[in-house]
Amino acid sequence: MSKVFYLTTAIDYVNGQPHLGHAYEKVITDVIARARRSFGESVFYLTGLDEHGQKVQQAAEADGQTPQAYCDRLAADWQAFARKLNLSNDDFVRTTQPRHKRFIQAALARLHAAGEFYTAQYRGFYSAKEETFLTEKDRRPDGTFDPAYGQITELAETNYWFRLKPRQQWLIDHIEANPGFVQPDYRRNEVLGFLKNNVLEDLCISRPAARLNWGIPMPFDPDYVTYVWFDALVNYISVPASLGDPAFAGLKLDYQPAAAVPGPALWPADVQVIGKDILKFHAVYWPIMLKAMGLPLPRQILVHGWWQKDGEKMSKTTGNVVDPVAVIDAWGVDAFRFYVIRELAIGPDGNWTDAGFQSRYQAELANGLGNLINRSLAMLKRYRQGVVPARHDELAATAAGTAAETRAQLERNELQAALITIGGLVTRANQYVDHTAPFKLAKDPAQAQRLDEVLYNLVETCRVLAVLLWPFLPQTATKIFAQLGLTGEPDKFALSAWGGLPAGHHCNDPVPLFPRRDN
Repeated sequence: MSKVFYLTTAIDYVNGQPHLGHAYEKVITDVIARARRSFGESVFYLTGLDEHGQKVQQAAEADGQTPQAYCDRLAADWQAFARKLNLSNDDFVRTTQPRHKRFIQAALARLHAAGEFYTAQYRGFYSAKEETFLTEKDRRPDGTFDPAYGQITELAETNYWFRLKPRQQWLIDHIEANPGFVQPDYRRNEVLGFLKNNVLEDLCISRPAARLNWGIPMPFDPDYVTYVWFDALVNYISVPASLGDPAFAGLKLDYQPAAAVPGPALWPADVQVIGKDILKFHAVYWPIMLKAMGLPLPRQILVHGWWQKDGEKMSKTTGNVVDPVAVIDAWGVDAFRFYVIRELAIGPDGNWTDAGFQSRYQAELANGLGNLINRSLAMLKRYRQGVVPARHDELAATAAGTAAETRAQLERNELQAALITIGGLVTRANQYVDHTAPFKLAKDPAQAQRLDEVLYNLVETCRVLAVLLWPFLPQTATKIFAQLGLTGEPDKFALSAWGGLPAGHHCNDPVPLFPRRDN
């Protein structure tokens, strides 16, 4: 059975509404998924929600609802958000789903039987906001804790702990032997620095049910529920397992997949896309959890940065936020997708400005891509009644070079670079119109053949652009194909080969793709 290209987003904590950071992570993952499908690969793209934990329990109580009802209501909003972003995800996991609960409990039982857990009393500080225990190391020089932790309480309680330290050197060795495991490189170096300069403290994986009942019960001790992070990380394997992935057949778990076995071969994940704030969970805890379960590690943890607004941290309190839904409603989903990819490479932090968004819309979408498609088809309609002339290859080498470079960049997940490369072909084609001046050629009957050559190069370049843009701007790419009189979607990268428009093919009238905006 051939391996499916499997990629995931982090699952979002269901205690509020989606924001720009959530949208960005989902869009970049969607672009990777669509690109891989366009290469002819089988792809499985997973996103979803993390629904357990103290914050959810408290929010539900404050809202006068049961935690499950609270989660169901918010989950509907998040699933609508995924549709709004035009995501091509193959599944949407919720950690309250029976398939996930069953796998978690089977995995916990197996690890417990293998002696991976022990009980010990913890006495110290606890952040309910971040659902994490704190130590003296977390104090600032003045003895206080970062306000981001919220209210800190002192508590003493017995919990189950997962041993991390015995596998610390193994993890260092794995990261050093596999440079692509954590990317970009500076995030890899950050993880290695942490591992080499700190002794890993064991991970508390339970919470007393008396204090927190909104969680998955420990199968070997009903007085405890599973720590939300241990619960959440396992979603990446609970879904493949539930679908009958053969990778889980030999684990000796007391677990029966819901789907027929064997199902798709998903695990290990090829790319797991996460934000920099949860790097330690994914690059330290998660690999050690997998090693303890006897499973291979994901091939890559791809770490993106955060967005600011106008050079400052986003804050609901000050109103300094970007509402992705409002932007999409006003400008269209592809304009939103274009800006977040074009503005920010995967890795560093980004800065959203409304002026910057509008500038890119006007310059690169309306005046760049949209103008090229419109003028090319308008001239074909005006001078050749919309009928494609004989093939001519003046821009063929440029288009082929752009396609080859774009594919190489997409294979390396260099999405911003790929979009810039595609933009270079748009610029070249617009310059080609200016240099060849078809409107002048049309006035001279002796230049009829030259006009045919120019028109072919322009409309064929438009067709190639639709294919290259498909992973980024699927709606726009499909509209370009429709205006070219082509059926279906430009979703196969092989279609970027020059010469796809045959002589005599009839194109449709142009319709503005990105209407110019004053605001």
